[in-house]
Amino acid sequence: MGRIRYRTPVPNCEKIGNMPDSAVIRVIIVDDHPVVRFGLAAIIGLQPDMLVVAEAGSGEEACAICGREAADVVLMDLRLPGLSGLEAIRTLRKSHPKLRFIVLTTYDGDEDIHRALAAGAQAYLLKAMSHTDLACAIRTVHAGRKFIPPSVSKSLAERPPHSDLSGREMQVLELIVKGHSNKEIGDALSISEATVKWHVNMILSRLNVTDRTQATVAALQRGIVHLP
Repeated sequence: MGRIRYRTPVPNCEKIGNMPDSAVIRVIIVDDHPVVRFGLAAIIGLQPDMLVVAEAGSGEEACAICGREAADVVLMDLRLPGLSGLEAIRTLRKSHPKLRFIVLTTYDGDEDIHRALAAGAQAYLLKAMSHTDLACAIRTVHAGRKFIPPSVSKSLAERPPHSDLSGREMQVLELIVKGHSNKEIGDALSISEATVKWHVNMILSRLNVTDRTQATVAALQRGIVHLP
């Protein structure tokens, strides 16, 4: 891939001090949309202290590329074909503990944010952010710090306490969102209808809602469950 490198002033980034010109941040872009990758590469290519060393269109491709390309920061989309962005981050952190990750997504639900940070991302950005925020985030995480914009921090702060669901509760919730009855859920998971009802009650309590419809709305809005 051709790399356009212009010697432009480094954007003011209040999160960290100035970096020496000799410190080039090597970046890998992971997104399944070629146009998005092109735009990100163009923005990064204008930064005098950054270099895009590779691009990937899937989580599997990202893992393979990181195995052969030396990089400092990975821009990772959450929704990828096959291996998800979260799964790719978890996998790469085990094999490349020094890599730093910035999640770049359109999803602003508090559960999406919580899961990304728990997986090991150092920054969470929405694709509507400015190019200066992107550059600042890359420099910040490269310096070993987190970059959480105010809007993202606000969403995370509004996440209800004690709202983590167990694996079985997640399975039940996913089927609730798809419109299945308790009997259908029990048949699908090979559990009794009474057990399904118990899980449903626990889900309603954890999500702080009163019925299945509210649970479905909350699950989709917060990013707990995503429809295909």
